[in-house]
Amino acid sequence: MKILITGCCGFIGFNFANFLTKTNKKIRVVGIDNFSDYYSVNYKKKRLKELIQNRNFVFYSVDINQNKKLIRLYKKYHFNYVFHFAAQAGVRYSLINPRSYIENNISGFFNVLNLSIKFKVKRLFYASSSSVYGELNKFPLKENYELRPKNIYGLSKKMNEEMVNVLLQKNKTQCIGLRFFTVYGEWGRPDMFMMKYLNATYNKSKVFYLNNYGNHFRDFTYIKDVCKILKRLIYIKLKYKHLIVNICSNKPIKLTSIIKKIDDLTLIKPKIKKRSLQKADILKTHGDNSLVKKLTGIKKFTDTSVGLKNTVEWFKKNKNTINF
Repeated sequence: MKILITGCCGFIGFNFANFLTKTNKKIRVVGIDNFSDYYSVNYKKKRLKELIQNRNFVFYSVDINQNKKLIRLYKKYHFNYVFHFAAQAGVRYSLINPRSYIENNISGFFNVLNLSIKFKVKRLFYASSSSVYGELNKFPLKENYELRPKNIYGLSKKMNEEMVNVLLQKNKTQCIGLRFFTVYGEWGRPDMFMMKYLNATYNKSKVFYLNNYGNHFRDFTYIKDVCKILKRLIYIKLKYKHLIVNICSNKPIKLTSIIKKIDDLTLIKPKIKKRSLQKADILKTHGDNSLVKKLTGIKKFTDTSVGLKNTVEWFKKNKNTINF
């Protein structure tokens, strides 16, 4: 089995590539990344250093907008499955540099989708987001609800889902859109809440800015649960050409509660500056995970107390080398 993972040096892409290569030596994983400088390139290279220790993993420095390079890879490997995680991340950054979302999340996605169809990939998995729901106040959010993205990041993910519906049609490739809800854990993104807070905790020169005074609710989903789900989804029988699935724990938690749990684990309190709601932020995410449970047979998700403990222990062990 040959699998392509785009964005393999990003948070989810790295963890899944590492999980897949370690749990099944018969799977050959090809990873690509462009080392975008949206956040620390050095940090991404440390992830890659971990990945290349796996003999059944091979890496190529390729941008998803480099279509000719992508074509060569598809021709060389004839992938059975593709996991597409390469994208411009960040909700707030979409207010600063919207063009990056058009180029990467729409044009780049088209390249991967188009080639997956052309080369008859059995199944393409692609990262969507809980951001497609916008500020719907009808919880838990179900996959068939109306989509109302309130920022260009969420809009780009909604357009990905619509693009699949238009282009797939009579082709043999199947697609699964993965609506991720606030994934956290080891090797997390340094621009996200949890890693920012831990970085401020262990770096006295850093100030942690608590948006909306900590009154946000997030459906935190542990990265190891995500990896198990993604692997199970490879093997399920799929009667649909295109399926959308929420990847979430179905247990929203207030940010102030997470902060207290982290403080209890570290016994350190960082400098906190509270501020009002930031533009483009969503107040609450809470997804319905009944479909993903039914598909994968996974009934129990990691409790946040366990996930946080693992994350904090990893951060303490690596804080002097990761250099955010």
